[in-house]
Amino acid sequence: MTLIRTVRGRALAAGAALLGAVLVTSCTSDAPAESPAASGSGSTADAGTGKQSTFFEQAEYERQLALAGETPEGPADKPWEQMLNPRMTDTAQYKMADPSGIELCFSNAGVFNPWRQVGLKNMRAEVKLHKEITKFTVLDAQGKDDKQISDIQELSARGCDALIVSPNTTATLTPAVKQACGKLPVVVFDRGVETDCAVTFVNPIGGYAYGAVAADFLVEKVKPKGKILALRISPGVDVLETRWSAAKVAFDKSELDVVDVKFTDGDPAKAKSIVTDALTRHGDIDGVWMDSGATAVAAVEAFEDAGKDVPPITGEDQQDFLQAWQDKDLTAIAPAYPTFQWRTPVIAALDILKGREVPKEWKLPQPTITQENLADYLKPGMPPLHYAMCGCESMPGFPKDWGGK
Repeated sequence: MTLIRTVRGRALAAGAALLGAVLVTSCTSDAPAESPAASGSGSTADAGTGKQSTFFEQAEYERQLALAGETPEGPADKPWEQMLNPRMTDTAQYKMADPSGIELCFSNAGVFNPWRQVGLKNMRAEVKLHKEITKFTVLDAQGKDDKQISDIQELSARGCDALIVSPNTTATLTPAVKQACGKLPVVVFDRGVETDCAVTFVNPIGGYAYGAVAADFLVEKVKPKGKILALRISPGVDVLETRWSAAKVAFDKSELDVVDVKFTDGDPAKAKSIVTDALTRHGDIDGVWMDSGATAVAAVEAFEDAGKDVPPITGEDQQDFLQAWQDKDLTAIAPAYPTFQWRTPVIAALDILKGREVPKEWKLPQPTITQENLADYLKPGMPPLHYAMCGCESMPGFPKDWGGK
């Protein structure tokens, strides 16, 4: 059985109250034991990168870093349709005699953060572009494994023509996905499961590529022996674990000193407190690595409140961070887990039901925002928690349906 894992359980803050309450419950069931470096206790014993994650796979790490240098196939202006080194699979067995009245179903881990909220808007907008989809049913697991297992069972039994699944956690959802695969064509995307039974698995390059880009940036920008604060969200989600795994590899090879690795639970207030505490204990922090950009602005504010210059910092393509980056002239980078990927499962499901070949693993490109292209992604009039790589600018209803002006 092939192990499928991906790059994102990305947890991004819709606000401290929402994320603090929900993100932890969305990620705990597959959580490994924490290493001392990630305990979040605040003691100096937490220093260092700790043990490598049980999720780490050397071969996949190397594959993702190699994919980051590949040129994708597909329309240049539609990255959600592009493919990296695709190995196509036959779908003739799923071809519908009359694919004009399709019921498409989606089991979603939840909409417990802005990234997922933007993504679902993208998916619904994509569905509207295809008249052959006459019914689109979405069940929200609310970040709960047991509910998603029940949701998948319900959708598998109700006559859906194809099922899209974004798993809440990796190992726990695997049996339910395997069971569904025996009843109808399944498309897995975003987060992975420990089976390759899905017709296709849609995801960007991966967490290793994301984490490496952010860590390499700090290795380049921070002086040797500089103190690094690593901010993580939650343990146990494959795509977050692999981000940190790749960063650990880079930091362990460097001359940088990772003084703390802390979990923020995606809560801006907690992130701000962690940065403030690190400054008190260590005197200075010379760089901040993050496995997601949800709390990046809170981290920036903590430095400002302490009267300190903001050091090189990594974030994400969230609008508020991009705006702060431009306004404050930060030294920053934003690797992305693009929300345009939410369009691709719909396209993949339709291809399958029409008997067209799809990649067994549909690898999408994973752009990075740098100082050179920041202006291309910062969109005036969009809300603070919007994600710039939505691939939604040309869709009907944009920008209003995404909260923009």
